[in-house]
Amino acid sequence: MKAGIVGLPNVGKSTLFNCLSNAKAQSANFPFCTIEPNIGVVNVPDSRLEKLEELVHPERVQPATVEIVDIAGLVKGASKGEGLGNQFLGNIRETDAILHVLRCFDNDNVVHVDGSIDPIRDKETIDMELQLKDLETVEKKLDKVKRAAKTGNKEAQKEEAVLLKLKEGLESGTSVRAIAIEKDDRQAYVNPLQCITDKPVMYVCNVDEASAVNGNTYVEKVKEAVAGENAEVIYLAVGTEADIAELETYEERQLFLEDMGLSEPGSAKLIRGAYTLLDLETYFTAGVKEVRAWTIPVGATAPQAAGVIHTDFEKGFIRAEVISYADYESYGSEAKVKEAGKMRVEGKDYVVQDGDVMHFRFNV
Repeated sequence: MKAGIVGLPNVGKSTLFNCLSNAKAQSANFPFCTIEPNIGVVNVPDSRLEKLEELVHPERVQPATVEIVDIAGLVKGASKGEGLGNQFLGNIRETDAILHVLRCFDNDNVVHVDGSIDPIRDKETIDMELQLKDLETVEKKLDKVKRAAKTGNKEAQKEEAVLLKLKEGLESGTSVRAIAIEKDDRQAYVNPLQCITDKPVMYVCNVDEASAVNGNTYVEKVKEAVAGENAEVIYLAVGTEADIAELETYEERQLFLEDMGLSEPGSAKLIRGAYTLLDLETYFTAGVKEVRAWTIPVGATAPQAAGVIHTDFEKGFIRAEVISYADYESYGSEAKVKEAGKMRVEGKDYVVQDGDVMHFRFNV
């Protein structure tokens, strides 16, 4: 599962990507510094994993990860191929969620492609280009469906009605994710279109260091503007985060954060947010060889969770032995959990809960 970082040129996308992945993508004070998308595999910060490590003392620890993609800056006219438009739109279509970076700081030394700071205008510029591309997709599909609908095909007529609603919404500047469509119709007719503006989105406000703790007026304007979108808004000082990431020791980084009044880097909050945005959750396996966080979609059953480790585990699934994370932490070891009768045996229909510590029994 991949989350793509998007935004206008020069809003801090590549610097943010470097903070998240330590991949050192090129970042500089001019547009189109990023051309090919950079991909980083980022560890998901999770205090539960640290606690399990402390209790189990394993030989190694493996955190959950999420892929972050840094995509070239988009400009007005991208939907018609301006700048790196076609390449950008192709790259963003391949991601599962969008991290939309908005510049929310003043600094005369960092140029802005439109010459002034206005995150709402910037958001609308990107939204419009993505909506125009989606409108193109919807209109192409509509042309095909209309022909079938004219013959009296009931299914085609139903699809035509949904597509016309999408077209009307996009033409009025509404993203697909915010257009009210019945759940079944969305699944049947909207999801297969893979519209860019249907992807879940998080707005990342790039603020100055002084605004890293409480945000600023730009951030408040963004929150107001996206209130009807069912989207999350977070803010972090990307330049400062980059400075923190350069520090060599954990202690130095913590001191820097404390001086700023932060308990953790904003990037950690962003990564967890991206994980949630992708509709993912974590279960753990815990043994002396390894304590590991495994990534599953929300709502996965025990056999599906087992299949993430190995397909044979899913095929030959017999049962799962499950300890809730709270019980593991409370009793301090698997043996004590068992003694207290808190280990559960679950079957094929069990829906895994975020934080479950699991053993699988299988036979192939």
